[in-house]
Amino acid sequence: MREVLLTPPPAFAKLADALAEQGFYVDLIHMKIVTLDDSVSTAYKYTVFKYQSVAEAVMKSTQRVFSPSSKRRSGDKTFCEFFAGIGLVREGLEPSGWSCGYANDIDPKKRQAYVARFGPSDHFHLGDVGETDEVARRVPGRPFLATASFPCIDLSVAGHYRGLVDGFHSSTFFGFVKLLDALGDQKPPVVMVENVPGFLTSRRGEDFAIAARRLADLGYWLDAIVLDASHFTPQSRPRVFLFGMDADLKPKERPQSGWLWPPDEISPLRPSRIRDFKAKLELSTGWVTVPLPRPPERTERLADAIDADDGQPWWDEADVRRHYDMMSDRHRHQVEGIVQSGTRWVGTIFRRIREGAMRAEVRFDGLAGCLRTPKGGSAKQIVIAIDRGKLRMRWMTPREYARLQGTPDFPLVGTTNQQLWGFADAVCVPAIRWIDLHVLTPLYDSAASTQLTGGDPRHTFVRK
Repeated sequence: MREVLLTPPPAFAKLADALAEQGFYVDLIHMKIVTLDDSVSTAYKYTVFKYQSVAEAVMKSTQRVFSPSSKRRSGDKTFCEFFAGIGLVREGLEPSGWSCGYANDIDPKKRQAYVARFGPSDHFHLGDVGETDEVARRVPGRPFLATASFPCIDLSVAGHYRGLVDGFHSSTFFGFVKLLDALGDQKPPVVMVENVPGFLTSRRGEDFAIAARRLADLGYWLDAIVLDASHFTPQSRPRVFLFGMDADLKPKERPQSGWLWPPDEISPLRPSRIRDFKAKLELSTGWVTVPLPRPPERTERLADAIDADDGQPWWDEADVRRHYDMMSDRHRHQVEGIVQSGTRWVGTIFRRIREGAMRAEVRFDGLAGCLRTPKGGSAKQIVIAIDRGKLRMRWMTPREYARLQGTPDFPLVGTTNQQLWGFADAVCVPAIRWIDLHVLTPLYDSAASTQLTGGDPRHTFVRK
């Protein structure tokens, strides 16, 4: 066994230059590896410093001290909410003390709902994120966090998978990135980008790769997860969250089996596509892995979110029969079995075109389908209820949409379609609160603690 003092590889110069451009200077670099034999090889995977021995290597000590310039630190727990919609990211963050200093959206109807919930404020900017100079002028001070739930339409079948580059709507992501760059010393040390699962697969993964590289080129180290709202509310709604953090905020290196970063565990949070990106997509900074617990088991039932009383706008018998006849034989058989059992049951239906014919597809798994913007009948969700042998159906209401998004008392303003659109084009509030608890607030607390002590801001996350 012997100690080997490693000289930083040439790739470090590029990283050091990139950090310098973001306001950092490097004080000290040194590494020691204790090996069980004389054979040590280096391999690039997640960062430029990730080592694996041919036999078995154990990292004895690794220290990198990045000293941020004083102007790089943010003191207040503030954030900016880009593509804010009706404000459900803010709804999720405020309970832990986050303060929204700037919100942006182009839809006046969504702003109406936002103001109804949070009150009138000058910080809501009804305008395009692509108006870089105007947006930068409005951002107060240096927020700690920027969130961006940019439009998903071009990353899905609804937008014919036009993609991030060619899609008119989803390409607004680049306006967000341009704005971050334009903020200069005001650039938030942490960003969170949210979108649909198609973000990972659009154009065979190239769109996600482009987005990750753009954020990395701004100096952010990245992690990504997929979190489903079904852990919190009875709605199937998986969403991709891409996190970026300044180098001095990334978790401490915790070697495992010779790797500077431990390999990602196989879990619903980091499915194979994300693990493949982290293993193969090279960034100008690198990938990190924030240790996270498994999301909780949901306790709320679909029946808890759906109103089944006689006062609801139930369809007449003709509409019920028409949709019953649209079901496949298998689904009709299952529905008829529940009717004959005499039990109470609540489910949901989406209408789909299958083999050239309209089908009413029923969910029997205790979940609502993913809420969608009501562009047409096939995008609106149907409630199906059976009570003591009676079959009833109707459209899902905006209040039920609000419950499924985890904000049951959110004010309803405008037309029914306006309300459905606002909730469907938003995030699930308790999912955001879970992310805040395990990712965002720990990052802030680490930075705030470092500001007080003057110590190393890099931290180890504690699972709560």
